[in-house]
Amino acid sequence: MNRIRAALVLVCLALAACARQAPPPAATSAGPAANVDRERLLAAAREPGQWLSGGGGWRGMHYSALDDLKPANIGRLGFAWAFDTGTRRGLEATPIVVDGVMYTSGVAGRVYALDAATGALKWRFEPPVDLQVARNTCCDLVNRGVAVWRGKVYVGALDGWLYALDAASGRVLWKADTFVDRKRAYESTGAPQVAGDVVVIGNGGAEFDARGYFSAYDLDSGALRWRFYTVPGDPARPREHPDLEIAARTWDPHSAWQYGGGGTVWDGMAYDPELDLLYVGAGNTAPYPRWVRSPAGGDNLFTDTLLAINPKTGRLVWYYQETPADEWDVGANAPMILVDREIDGQPRKLLLHAPKNGLFYLLDRTNGKLVSATPFAQLNWLKSIDPATGKPTVDVANVDYRDGPKLMFPSVIGAHSWQPMAYSPKTGLVYLPTLEAGNIIYDITPERGYRPSLFNANVGFAFLPGIEANKPNLPPAVRKAIDAGLLTRQHLDLRMRAYLQAWDPIARRAVWKTPDLPPSDRSGVLATAGGLVFQGNMAGELRVLDAASGAVLQTIQTGSSIMAAPMSYQVNGVTYVAVMAATGGGGWAVPDPASAAYKYGNEGRILAFRLDGGPVPRPPPVPPPPPLPEPPEQHATAAQIARGAQLFAANCAICHPNMPRSASADLRAMSPATHALFDRIVLDGLKVASGMPRWGDVLTKEDAAALHAYLIDLAQRAYAEQQASGVTPARAPAVQVHPG
Repeated sequence: MNRIRAALVLVCLALAACARQAPPPAATSAGPAANVDRERLLAAAREPGQWLSGGGGWRGMHYSALDDLKPANIGRLGFAWAFDTGTRRGLEATPIVVDGVMYTSGVAGRVYALDAATGALKWRFEPPVDLQVARNTCCDLVNRGVAVWRGKVYVGALDGWLYALDAASGRVLWKADTFVDRKRAYESTGAPQVAGDVVVIGNGGAEFDARGYFSAYDLDSGALRWRFYTVPGDPARPREHPDLEIAARTWDPHSAWQYGGGGTVWDGMAYDPELDLLYVGAGNTAPYPRWVRSPAGGDNLFTDTLLAINPKTGRLVWYYQETPADEWDVGANAPMILVDREIDGQPRKLLLHAPKNGLFYLLDRTNGKLVSATPFAQLNWLKSIDPATGKPTVDVANVDYRDGPKLMFPSVIGAHSWQPMAYSPKTGLVYLPTLEAGNIIYDITPERGYRPSLFNANVGFAFLPGIEANKPNLPPAVRKAIDAGLLTRQHLDLRMRAYLQAWDPIARRAVWKTPDLPPSDRSGVLATAGGLVFQGNMAGELRVLDAASGAVLQTIQTGSSIMAAPMSYQVNGVTYVAVMAATGGGGWAVPDPASAAYKYGNEGRILAFRLDGGPVPRPPPVPPPPPLPEPPEQHATAAQIARGAQLFAANCAICHPNMPRSASADLRAMSPATHALFDRIVLDGLKVASGMPRWGDVLTKEDAAALHAYLIDLAQRAYAEQQASGVTPARAPAVQVHPG
């Protein structure tokens, strides 16, 4: 009841604020809904008030040519409207606005069409997702956006179905199954990319047992046009396309193909309509240890590779591998920006890329030749780059962990990942959200091996903050390496921190950096012709910076954590800035006490701002967590509890940190009813519809009993600490459970 009252209060506040601002009605288009085509994209400079793709235009610059918001008046920026998505998981998409209508995606592939001037809902689409796929997702049920083209809205649902929706009504026009093998752990979180007369989408799952590929579908019918695999697959079977022969030469024929190989395309695509080339970034290898997946060595193409594809044929035009033989999860899935600049007095068509490995790349996008590759963050994996071939040489002594744990910079999170960077043609700078962090990495293959459709990275990680406190929980070899000075031997800066930097891609240097931010504050970025840069953060602030100096000009507290990139558009002469707000993604389940989500909850919202707007209505504060209920008696042996701890770490810990206000259930606080239904939930999938997958194909009844015993033990210890602190325990009434 309290949550209902709180929601009503929030709605009333939002409606009242909207009424106070009285924004003008949305513009109406004389043409059909979502009227975007090649000609309109190429002429987008004549329509600065539109935002025709996730990156704002075909170049993916996340740049608005609108200039009426500027340092002199940005202090007047305030709330225009809010839309509640009704979800509580991560929001990562950048909305698209065409002729006064906003199109965007949310959790698991939901789609929203809104009046861009008021936030009023025009239609909503909720795909019927089979949430058993949640078992295949390392990093939340997120979705990174829609594509809009000639009256259609395209979206990929989490469970692999690609939908084409009527832009005027949200009606499903066609759908296509993008998964080639539903026995493997695929999932879909990336935005589709229109390229010529096809729409292209990839998938995720490399850490599990996915083999990477991306697929192209007819825009009008949904028929499969072509499919490009990024790793060669089982050598006993025919190659699916001729380009795989190039890749096959870089893999051991005796590779562990059952792992899938990785190379998944979970994000990172762009299309140049002038050159008619599709650019795709392929992800990391699987499993991570090369000596397991490809024992004889090799670069393992096309993992960690940028690919240029002819969208008419699906054939390879050129490729550039950024990190050969990746053992650390530094894939090439980060967003790309396409610009035309002069270098040494010559005009060049460039592709700008700042992936997880910490190098900022300039490639000639006509032929894939490396122009430059420069560290934009601290790294220790690189020894050199051959200027003739562009091939990097890995510093094996620093980061190869075959014979023991090593310290790797950047960490598995990456120096920069999916968060959109922005480029301003006015300043010539890239505004790049950056993470400085390392991690210890070590091989756990001997104790893990291959597990079909389950997490198969086969490595362990230990992040540097708090490493001494966590040392007792690490394997003996890792503890020994720490004590031997592994963390200090390389004289690296061991702090974990984030910042926004303005990077000059031609001069290959940072022009300015913000002061250090918490490591979670690496949200997406918008640059504008008014000399501004917009970025949100986990604390719920939308910050506006001076594009030339990095000085903070305006800070708006929204009460919602923000990780998506803002965007800007204009309706009836009024300029808006909008952003999707809710935290999630990698590490989604672990609560951050400093975040707005921890203080106000993680209800998803789309927030819009305009000059002379008002204060943002914030959600009500989240009440304190209730005390833990008294757990049931323990009847298991110490050996069973220990076995349950192992099973939990291998299968459950990625989603359940068992902390107050975590995004997933704190299993220490299970009710008597949940305890009574434990086997039906875990083994039979009683709560699949709520996102808790079934595990009966992996775990036995004995395994479930051991898991339950471990969780009871965990709850009893937490309950004892609670009692010792004087907190009144919660006592739930006895529940009688009937079978069926």
